[in-house]
Amino acid sequence: MIGLDTNILIRYLTQDDPILSPKATALMERGLSPENPGFVTAVTMAEVAWVLERSYSLVSHEIANEIERILGADMLKVEHEQHVFVAMMQLRNDNADFSDALIGLLARRAGCTHTLTFDRKASRLPGFELLA
Repeated sequence: MIGLDTNILIRYLTQDDPILSPKATALMERGLSPENPGFVTAVTMAEVAWVLERSYSLVSHEIANEIERILGADMLKVEHEQHVFVAMMQLRNDNADFSDALIGLLARRAGCTHTLTFDRKASRLPGFELLA
């Protein structure tokens, strides 16, 4: 298993670079396998969502589709896959911020009773509380 950085996934998903995208595609389609998968951290997933929104102007359902594409790839192992899936569903269904949803889910997994935030939008997610 080898770790994959955000830029590898972005080049593969967006196919926006004439030199790097074919390299990312070759890795994803021929260099990785279920027996020798690429490892994607939860941090990488948060970065992917952020880059797709900020740099490529994708909207929530489009970002959710790309996250689902990563989750469905048998040549990838995603850290905290169930939590990433739930955060993706919150993004898709509630138009929640993917990173905020993932932060809250991982905090609960770690045993936190709640997650404090100054972010009003994040405070509407389950497990978040606004710090007044």
